[in-house]
Amino acid sequence: MIDDQVLQRLIKRTLHNGGEYADIFIEQRKTAAIQLEDDRIEKVTTGSNAGIGIRLIYNGKTAYAYSNDFSESVLMDLAVTVSKAASGNSKDVVIDMKKRHPDTTFVIKTPPEAVSISFKVDLVKTGNNAARKFDSRIRQVNVIYRDSLQKVKVYTSDGYVAEDERVYTLGLVQVVAADGDVVQTGYEPVGGLIGYELFEDNLMDMMAIKAARRAVMMLGARKAAGGRMTVVISSEAGGTMIHEAIGHGLEADLAQEGLSVYSGKIGQQVASPLVTVVDDATLQNKRGSFSFDDEGTPSKRNVLVDKGILKGYMYDRYTAMKDNTLSTGNGRRESYEHKPIPRMTNTLITPGEMLPEEVVRSVSNGLLVKKMGGGQVNTVTGDFVFEVQEGYSIEDREVCEPLRGATLIGNGPDVLKSIDMVASDFGFSIGTCGKDSQGVPVSDAMPTLRIPEIVVGGEVK
Repeated sequence: MIDDQVLQRLIKRTLHNGGEYADIFIEQRKTAAIQLEDDRIEKVTTGSNAGIGIRLIYNGKTAYAYSNDFSESVLMDLAVTVSKAASGNSKDVVIDMKKRHPDTTFVIKTPPEAVSISFKVDLVKTGNNAARKFDSRIRQVNVIYRDSLQKVKVYTSDGYVAEDERVYTLGLVQVVAADGDVVQTGYEPVGGLIGYELFEDNLMDMMAIKAARRAVMMLGARKAAGGRMTVVISSEAGGTMIHEAIGHGLEADLAQEGLSVYSGKIGQQVASPLVTVVDDATLQNKRGSFSFDDEGTPSKRNVLVDKGILKGYMYDRYTAMKDNTLSTGNGRRESYEHKPIPRMTNTLITPGEMLPEEVVRSVSNGLLVKKMGGGQVNTVTGDFVFEVQEGYSIEDREVCEPLRGATLIGNGPDVLKSIDMVASDFGFSIGTCGKDSQGVPVSDAMPTLRIPEIVVGGEVK
């Protein structure tokens, strides 16, 4: 799209007035999306977009500009504008470019663009029909299919060129069931850095039935009782709580600004010795995976907490320079219109040694969480609140009736330190993580674990 000689000239012009570092991010993206609601196809959209962003880091500050015009004159004006952020002396920059080769590659068996729109429409219709047939109390069904092909090229003043091609495929079903005044929702998503083969192991009708079953089951569920109790979070719930309770707090920008409860705690115990937290963008076909981040740094497996001890933060290039360290490969951005910032990829608690059923049987009376809902966290204090979409009472060491309306209320560091059982199973959840008005694809995972005491919000008796 742009000649390498032009890119070299742009880098040199960006650094014309000085600066420690400059890079160029080039993106091409093709997307397709289908949405079915109220038994009809509401939207079928396809599109493409492309653009370029130029960044300069100078004296601990960042200047960034972008355009969707690839003409050399426009891009040179962009570089001139960015260079004005620096006020040093003009200097001659010599750059010997070397292409980076990925340490991690991903297999895409069936590129989504090779599948016709009609097949994708039939896929969402299959999900809708399965959910509708499940129970007469199903009131609404929303089925969404999305795919995207993102090609990126990063050109740096360090002398590196990195290219990545990312194929994302997503399917989700949301079902609303109602019985009188009681309304419940079931939600089931799948997705990853994967092609259309995603639906070989995740049949859309099975996803729809799972979401419908959850919504209908919760109609007859007893309201959860509030109070302090033992909670077991199943691996089926995925790692949503870990993402919020500790993940954001370990992003270097928040830690450096004092906006994280984990600021300045490297080397300290921040969790139970049973807890190891990893952020790993190298996992095959997961939603937060990639070969290179959006700064051209190879993807990595970063151990953030090792047996309860905080080992490090997630860095992009800018925050790494501030701490005189190296990027951990967590520089991510939503598109060329955004500068990179430290972001999670696939964040997880590693499995332990116990059987999940042993963890459940250890609880005389408590709550089993099988599906998390939405939530929020204060990264400065670590306080959080999470909804429980699917929960069950544990009575006399057995899983009993379903409960609705429960929330988990606690403090991230306190909860992580209190975890006293970690099982050997493992389960993922997926999402789009929002931060600084940017959304990026992520996944989270954890094994079944036990929190001996946490506040459960519910019905007060």
